[in-house]
Amino acid sequence: MVTKSAIFKPSPVRRQLDVFLGKSEQAVGRLIFAKDGQREFSQFAYNEAWLLDGQYFDISTDLNRQTGYQLRKPPTPNDSCFFLALADTEPDAWGRRVIARAHAKSRAQDSTLGPLTELDYLAAVDDFSRIGALRLCDENGNYLRKAGDGARSTPAFLELEKILLASRAVEMSQETAQDLAYLQGKGTSLGGMRPKCTLLDVDGALSLGKFPSVNDERAVTQGEVLALRLARLAGIDSAEARTVKVQNQAVAVIRRFDRTPEQNRIPYMSGATLLQAKRDDEHSYTEIIDVMRTLCENFADDARQLWRRLVFNHLITNVDDHLQNIGFLYCGHQQWRLSPAFDLNPFPDKESESKTWLSEDTGPITSVQQLLDQAFRFELSAPQAQAVLAEVLAAVKRWKEVAASPEVGLNPQEISAFKAAFRHL
Repeated sequence: MVTKSAIFKPSPVRRQLDVFLGKSEQAVGRLIFAKDGQREFSQFAYNEAWLLDGQYFDISTDLNRQTGYQLRKPPTPNDSCFFLALADTEPDAWGRRVIARAHAKSRAQDSTLGPLTELDYLAAVDDFSRIGALRLCDENGNYLRKAGDGARSTPAFLELEKILLASRAVEMSQETAQDLAYLQGKGTSLGGMRPKCTLLDVDGALSLGKFPSVNDERAVTQGEVLALRLARLAGIDSAEARTVKVQNQAVAVIRRFDRTPEQNRIPYMSGATLLQAKRDDEHSYTEIIDVMRTLCENFADDARQLWRRLVFNHLITNVDDHLQNIGFLYCGHQQWRLSPAFDLNPFPDKESESKTWLSEDTGPITSVQQLLDQAFRFELSAPQAQAVLAEVLAAVKRWKEVAASPEVGLNPQEISAFKAAFRHL
């Protein structure tokens, strides 16, 4: 007897993509995506020549150095069906929103189109702006969403107004097909639900534009620029950032750190990939330290830098410190380094409790004393930790001065709205 569900079960989907590395276009492996009913999974096989190459490194911590296909099934519904370094390149919540809206409009015109798969989201990111150095190529040998010869997919700085207006239209559910076509592929994996777009800065450097949201109750974009600029004063290696005004709206322009000045691509992985973490699991910074000990080129320097960042986060009430907001860049010879800090935001309306735990013993970060007590696990003696704390405090105490600077541009009322985030000073 044929059941109704069997009649309407969609045909299985199977697609193959080749994975290349950076500007050198080194072939590193083959990715197969499969969907059977509601189940989605992927397989990856390293290119045998890559396994024997002197430049070989593990492109993802959850892939073994071996021939043959390795299987990845999502451990929970909230996890990716792709190996984690590939999952790091998927669009964030904002990018997925734009892709889903565009697909819904297309389905309204063509009823034969099926629902989006996870591969559709992964493939919808422009090759030029995909985070890190991994590049995806289709069966015809074309990089996914690569612009044609003489064209570019990433908008120039002068197009900020157009991007802002298109993003605002999406937020207000008033977008046109043209708005969506303009925004598609220009999302990023670095961020969340807030409107944003990759762009080329005035000097041609790949950057990220972050826009104010219609739901903002404070100057969030300027708050992020404030935090990133304060971080630099505090001795933290952080992404370059400034505020520009577009239609009297403050847009944060943040330099991408996964490209060299010559636009070479630097392999990247998130803290979640480093730990091979499930998205809903709770993890600690000391777990990260334990893995960094074997993977980081200059472990002691990176460990001390991480502790400095934890002190800074606590002092500005940056509590959105999940594992996707920690990154690592490849530096050769199977060694990595802590990436510049990014996605730093003061939260005046939040309790001072970190999202990622300090250690399994101590739980979330809630005080400076807690950080000082654990400083030895970050390669710091007690006097060294006190010296770092003093440096970070001295920088963060300048927050009102930096907030009012032209590069941030907050007015007195906007500055007042952030006061509670700096209550530890």
